[in-house]
Amino acid sequence: MMRRCFQIFPVAMLLAVLVPSAPVFAQEIAFDSVTNLLKYPDNISIGEVAGVATNSKGDIIVYTRTGHPTITFGTARPFAHGGSRLYQFDKTGKFVREIGQDSYGFLVAQQVRIDPQDNIWVVDQMSSMVIKFDPAGRVQLLLGRKAEAERVPAAPLNAPAGEGPARGGRGPAGAGAQSDIFQRPTDVAWDAAGNIYVADGLGNARVAKFDKNGRFIKSWGSRGTAQSQFNSIRGIALDAQGNVYVADAGNKRIQVFSGDGTFKTEIANIGSPSAICISPGTHQYLYSSNSNPPEDIDNNGEVYKLELDGRILGKFGKAGKLPKEFGTLNAIDCRRDNELIVGELGNWRIQKLTLHP
Repeated sequence: MMRRCFQIFPVAMLLAVLVPSAPVFAQEIAFDSVTNLLKYPDNISIGEVAGVATNSKGDIIVYTRTGHPTITFGTARPFAHGGSRLYQFDKTGKFVREIGQDSYGFLVAQQVRIDPQDNIWVVDQMSSMVIKFDPAGRVQLLLGRKAEAERVPAAPLNAPAGEGPARGGRGPAGAGAQSDIFQRPTDVAWDAAGNIYVADGLGNARVAKFDKNGRFIKSWGSRGTAQSQFNSIRGIALDAQGNVYVADAGNKRIQVFSGDGTFKTEIANIGSPSAICISPGTHQYLYSSNSNPPEDIDNNGEVYKLELDGRILGKFGKAGKLPKEFGTLNAIDCRRDNELIVGELGNWRIQKLTLHP
């Protein structure tokens, strides 16, 4: 008589084997939301909130896709500017000022970050530039350069990325040029020494590293699914030890590297990570949004809270249009552990979230 042996797996393990990239079960974190935090003047409008960040005083900086691009035809090439705007509000939500109005580099807002010295860093997807403003709003440093000509009409923002390297680049697809020539960058971060890390993540598929003065050091990554390869980098963040966390959205994982680009580990089972943020303090946490993509805005949308080793502590929120729901969440500010400010592309708004531990 033939005996058949069956090995029994726990359900969670079986699901992980069958669907390794699917979000795992996580407990719900209770939270409150404020959606009317900011008070806009009558002549100020808000559009898709691509970036939101706070400075050391609690002021809120918003980079939004609003206004309209202006095309001026000169003797040599067309100049496009003005498609996005950068606003500052105080910690009570009162409007303070607009920064960089009609800037040459403001086309399609992608992200804004504040460094430890309260400098404001803007990442613009379509001009392919990273622009540093000092706290007074003066331009201090430029990385990247707007293309010599803009396509009219422009390619759709969700169009597939090109397969070749960046302008002047050689090497595998997505590796880009070994310089600060970007193709649709998405995010920026710094280490304790002030070195700058740029997620050159939509047209290219790499992380570019610069010193504090903007001199190129190195870059790593190309398009693919292997370790140290990427498919649509949506966010980047560093912890206190200088480890680099890269939201590899197309591959449904966060890859973790040393500061020199050496692969260390990956974090999966949290959906398709888009906006990411690491809190300061002695015990740091990683926040990551499983953001609903433009073609499927009614699904996913939750935000995960994790330890830096990838252990999931819980999740909160879901896709939707009501308070405590998210519509393509693109930015998370987590300066305070359980108080987040998030920006949504789909709902044209900012929410202030208070988590209940």
